[in-house]
Amino acid sequence: MAGYPPTTRYAVRTLVLMGIYSTLNVAAIMGVFHKVPQPGRYVLALAVAAPVAAQIWASITYMRESDEFFRAMLVQRFVLAAGLCMGVASAWGFLELYAGTPHIAAAMVYPLFWASYGIVTPFVRSSRV
Repeated sequence: MAGYPPTTRYAVRTLVLMGIYSTLNVAAIMGVFHKVPQPGRYVLALAVAAPVAAQIWASITYMRESDEFFRAMLVQRFVLAAGLCMGVASAWGFLELYAGTPHIAAAMVYPLFWASYGIVTPFVRSSRV
């Protein structure tokens, strides 16, 4: 994939990794993990986390491969999204602790981050801080 632009490489990596992530999650929802003995469930759970880690690597690689202007915007968006995500996750955690709101699994932080990224992206339109 070396001859393709960074955006194409990122898109292909993301599609492959999220395809694996989605397939493993659908299998889990369908009950496949329940048929596996307990020690194996740890391996399967970490297998679902692996594409998440790899997709974060793909995002960082995309930033590194982009030109300076676009990299600056991507980094700002990433940092703002991380801050928003941490703020929302922390607020929800305190609501769980002190107000009795329903528990949400920590695995939802990853989709929350990308939702946050989508929210902040329209507001970061230049490389200036």
